[in-house]
Amino acid sequence: MAITEDELRQALVEKARWMNASGLNQGTSGNISARFQDRMLITPSATPYDLMKPEMIASMPIDGEYGTWQGPLKPSTEWRFHLDIMKSRPDVGGIVHTHSTFATVLAIAGKPIPACHYMMAAFGGMDVRVAEYATFGTKALSESALRGLEGRTACLLANHGMIATGANLDKAMWLAVELETIAKQYYHTLLIGGPNLLSEADITDTVKSFGNYGLQDDLS
Repeated sequence: MAITEDELRQALVEKARWMNASGLNQGTSGNISARFQDRMLITPSATPYDLMKPEMIASMPIDGEYGTWQGPLKPSTEWRFHLDIMKSRPDVGGIVHTHSTFATVLAIAGKPIPACHYMMAAFGGMDVRVAEYATFGTKALSESALRGLEGRTACLLANHGMIATGANLDKAMWLAVELETIAKQYYHTLLIGGPNLLSEADITDTVKSFGNYGLQDDLS
């Protein structure tokens, strides 16, 4: 059964609260969005998640007048990269942006994540790139994020945080957790001499193996 707009709004509120309670994000620094038909639903700007209600979620047309929105509160200041990803990537139905600790540490250091773990296959290639720095909320940042996401499901944002995408909101949040986990593991390997990296063949074999893996639905 297809999810209704009210259900998706409620899911956005619950996911936003969960990512802070779990430590995946802090305060109101992160933001999440989901595709609903021809519109994008996105968390509002500078609103504590504990106080957020479904009716506060902003709605923006994906292919209509750029930047217009409906709702009692302004959309997140990062609405541009959310909207531009939705516009350019019809496969994306959910987007999670956080300032999670280890992903952000690597982003601050300008270190992409290499193929240090077989779960890197979930990110679409041999690495998770660091998108070039640009001021938050700007078109320049959106363009940088799109380049970082070419052929990928996630990227780091230099001196900022991370973006994870998915076919729906659940899958995007799952990938954001995977990204922070691998970022933490990679960071710690750097403290003991660096990781042993997997080959392209290893990652390709992993992608094939996902066909029989219990999380396959989360990797599509």
